[in-house]
Amino acid sequence: MVSKKEYEKMYKKASPHTKSLKNCTYAFFVGGTICTLGEFIKQLYITLGIAEKSSAILTSVTLIFISAVLTGFGIYHSIAKYAGAGTLVPITGFANSVVSPAIEFKTEGFVTGLGAKIFIICGPVILYGTLASVVYGLIYWLTKVF
Repeated sequence: MVSKKEYEKMYKKASPHTKSLKNCTYAFFVGGTICTLGEFIKQLYITLGIAEKSSAILTSVTLIFISAVLTGFGIYHSIAKYAGAGTLVPITGFANSVVSPAIEFKTEGFVTGLGAKIFIICGPVILYGTLASVVYGLIYWLTKVF
């Protein structure tokens, strides 16, 4: 029987040391860079004469496209490995979570591979996001009606 003190010693020895400050710093700067790139793209669209609301939508679409292309070439994974959550939080992380399983399971065919597995990672986000918006919408509607 191992004592609690001995177990804690073994646990600390076997557990890898995390560099939280370093990881948070990388995530902050990479996430900030992605958001800065998004703002640059938005301002570029506005400069081209596109309305601000339309340029915001086009910026999201552009960032999704860039993320999908980088995922397809395997570059986004390298950035995510270095930056961690900095690449997951912005809209680019969502695009990556859709494209990654599609690439991984494409060899299994369009229906059983690509079609069945494309939303394996982001599916719960879509499901619970939609469910939450319905619940919030109902609450909002009920508070306005009564």
